[in-house]
Amino acid sequence: MVAFVGCRQDMHDQAKNQPFEASDFFSDGKAGRSLVEGTIARGYLQEDAYLYTGKIKGEPVDAFPFEVDLDALKRGRERYDIFCSPCHDRAGMGLGMVVQRGFKQPPTFHSDRLRAVKPGYLFDVITNGFGSMTSYRARIPTQDRWLIAAYIQTLQFSAYAPVGELSGRDKEALRSGK
Repeated sequence: MVAFVGCRQDMHDQAKNQPFEASDFFSDGKAGRSLVEGTIARGYLQEDAYLYTGKIKGEPVDAFPFEVDLDALKRGRERYDIFCSPCHDRAGMGLGMVVQRGFKQPPTFHSDRLRAVKPGYLFDVITNGFGSMTSYRARIPTQDRWLIAAYIQTLQFSAYAPVGELSGRDKEALRSGK
């Protein structure tokens, strides 16, 4: 008898409406209430257009919304290698594995046109897609999309870095061909 005291079914058996069930309590006949117009789920308020769109007054921004340091670039590289390199390859030439398997080749990040674009443009393309590239808005968090854009610009710079800006060790590596 003592064992059955804790097994009461009061809450399970109580009168309640199930989701999507009809109800005569409300005048519209629905058991559930619709969200109030303009309701935004917690954590999804995106008031900062600069951060979430990469644009100000419809134009791509020319700077990042936060400081990009070495750790940020490492994270950007990691995310790039996961999400972008299958098509764009690790050097950004557009010769990734899916291209080698017959998919359409994306443009190289090292073209004059793409080397001239602003970070906000790269962020927008990653966010919304472009051409046959799909949107990564749902797959990659906002901050990581910015870090990928930063890493792409690092790839672009590395391919066209002026020799005078290289370290002594890098200059020697160029001379020796290593």
